[in-house]
Amino acid sequence: MRKRMTTLAVALAAAGIGGVTAMPSNAAPAATAPARTMGLAAPAPTRIAVHFDLTKGQMPENVAVGPDGTAYVTFAAARQVAAVTPSGRTRILATLPAPADGGVRTPVLGFALTTGIVRTTDGTLYFLYASGDAASTGLYRLRPGQAPQRVAALPADGLPNGLALDAAAQRLYLTDSVLGTISTVALEGGPVEVWSAAPELAATGFLGANGIKVRAGAVWATNLDQGTLLRIPMRHNRPGPVRVTATGLVGIDDFAFVGAGDDQVIAALNGPNTVVGIDATGRSRTLLTAADGLQNPTSVAVRGRTVLVLSAAYTTGVDPNLALATLPGR
Repeated sequence: MRKRMTTLAVALAAAGIGGVTAMPSNAAPAATAPARTMGLAAPAPTRIAVHFDLTKGQMPENVAVGPDGTAYVTFAAARQVAAVTPSGRTRILATLPAPADGGVRTPVLGFALTTGIVRTTDGTLYFLYASGDAASTGLYRLRPGQAPQRVAALPADGLPNGLALDAAAQRLYLTDSVLGTISTVALEGGPVEVWSAAPELAATGFLGANGIKVRAGAVWATNLDQGTLLRIPMRHNRPGPVRVTATGLVGIDDFAFVGAGDDQVIAALNGPNTVVGIDATGRSRTLLTAADGLQNPTSVAVRGRTVLVLSAAYTTGVDPNLALATLPGR
């Protein structure tokens, strides 16, 4: 575990302090001023709701929130899926077996890890596993009370990372941070189709396409290396032109929308140890920092006025946790 953490810490630290690649001509303005249209002031005092066990590999990578407030999280280095109740109780739902080589062939990172997760209305969880092994890398389904089942194989030479649900179309969309792609697969599983391999998704040294959501007729994604938030319209299930909606977001990981629209985003910046708000013009504002207990935030979720922030402590190596903050009323 210590070796895995050291390898990942070095890589993430380098990504977090590195420069952002120059953006193409369709890029939004750099995030240099407070967001004017967001209506997102700094959240009310943040509290750490749960401290996870770093020695057990409990580094939360992604989160999906149930209607009762339960947070379903992937613990990356532990290869686990867990449920964290609103009272703070953590229950392990599944642990995936390590590949025979321990996961050393997993691209870039060198260890097997669980990544993106979504939840459907019937309580079924879908999540991604990157192991560097063709026999286990893929999309998994976890029905309540059952064992996880792989429903779609994914390239072992890639790193499946973010996962999003298009409930209307009954399809899932996923990013691959090494291959620089967004792929799609039917909810019941089966063949996986590369939906977009646009250059805006590519890695430029570490990890490219990362977080992903489906919203308002478009697929939204982040690129960690390029520090961007992207919008790709869905045109008869095919991708339209990529629009770079925000830049200058060094180390951006996962993100979430606030409210019913697509003009207010909250995003986790892993290396810089911050959570930012992004408005429709691409301008950002820092909402939370290490002073609020952040430890390399990887993912965020919004439930009403409550913001859940998961921190993996990849480089801090101190306190992976779940923090809660309350958005100001409007």
